[in-house]
Amino acid sequence: MSARLVLASGNAGKLAEFRALLADAGHALLPQATLGVEDIEETGLSFVENALLKARHAARATGLPALADDSGLCVDALGGAPGLYSARYAGGHGDAHANIERLLHELDGVPPERRGARFRCVIVLLRHAGDPEPLIAEGSWTGRILNAPRGAQGFGYDPVFLDPAHGLSAAELAPALKNRISHRGQAMAQLRARLHEALR
Repeated sequence: MSARLVLASGNAGKLAEFRALLADAGHALLPQATLGVEDIEETGLSFVENALLKARHAARATGLPALADDSGLCVDALGGAPGLYSARYAGGHGDAHANIERLLHELDGVPPERRGARFRCVIVLLRHAGDPEPLIAEGSWTGRILNAPRGAQGFGYDPVFLDPAHGLSAAELAPALKNRISHRGQAMAQLRARLHEALR
C-alpha cells in the first residue's frame, strides 16, 4: 500500500537524494515547504535528537507520517567538528562554500594521514506526531578531507570528502554510486527494509 510521507527538510540536495533512494518504494514524498511547514530550530544534542525534533514538527503540522534525517561531517583532527553544526559551520545556515572554506582553514597544515573523517546520518520515520516507536536507521561513511575541492556533483562538503575505496571525492562520484555507498544511502537501505511494514 502506498503512503504519503512528508520530508522534514528544506534542503534541495537532500530532497533529490531521498527521491532517488525511494523512487521505487511506492510512496509519495512531499517536501514540507509545499505543505506550508517551515524548518524547526535544531536544538538537539545528537543527530538522533535533531532528526526526531524535525520529524515530530512536520508530522504535527501536516498530520502525515514524517521522514527526517540529521546528518553531518565529523572530522577526527577537529574532535568530531563540525558534527551537529555542519550546515552552519561558517555561521550562516547552508552556505556550503563558506563551510568548506572554514573547514580547509581549520585543517591547514594537517597531513593526509590525520585528515580522517566520517559522514554520519540518522533517518527517523514517525507514523504520527505522538509515535512512541519511531523507526530509526543510521549510516556512516568513512573517508578523509582533501586539501582542495574536487568535482561538481553532490552538495555540502562532498567536494572535499574523499572516498578512499574509489579514490574520488563524493562530488566526483556518479549519483547512483554515491546513493549506494553514502551514509544516507546506508541508512535509507535499513529504513526501506522496514518501511512497508511500518506504514501498513
